[in-house]
Amino acid sequence: MQNKIVITGGPGTGKSTVIEELSKRNFMCMHEVSREVTINARKNGTEQLFLTKPLLFSELLLESRINQYIEAETKNSDIVFFDRGIPDVQAYMNYISIDYPKTYTTKSNLYRYDYIFLMPPWEEIYISDNERYENFEQALAIHNHLERTYKDLQYPIIEVPIGTVSERVKFILEFIK
Repeated sequence: MQNKIVITGGPGTGKSTVIEELSKRNFMCMHEVSREVTINARKNGTEQLFLTKPLLFSELLLESRINQYIEAETKNSDIVFFDRGIPDVQAYMNYISIDYPKTYTTKSNLYRYDYIFLMPPWEEIYISDNERYENFEQALAIHNHLERTYKDLQYPIIEVPIGTVSERVKFILEFIK
């Protein structure tokens, strides 16, 4: 049986850096797709799809994350790491207080993960960029929505301690053994 493991957290918490390190160690990793959705929207003339059409953005993101989940099942790998999970979509919608279809929760319950590792906010490493427009206070609020959303979906949450990339990866790998 394949273990599906989510690395989640607010923006700028080191998720993608940990995923990159896991990739370097030859683990199967499904990378974050929200930047792709944002970049594709820019190519089509919408600068910040999440800000201008949040429901459309979230629907595209949900579809992409479900496709990732299904793709992971075709991989010949006992462990697959995901840079964010399907429930992250509804957590972000809750963060911006936008109503979304009940199918989001249905899909979050249909496509289940084995472990949820939550990266805590870490101001010292937080950086904004063209795709990450949130300030640190907003990142804290997003973290809280992510934690609440996964708990509401009956997931036990494992918080990854702040530390070097190697220490964080070691913590995750030791936990899943």
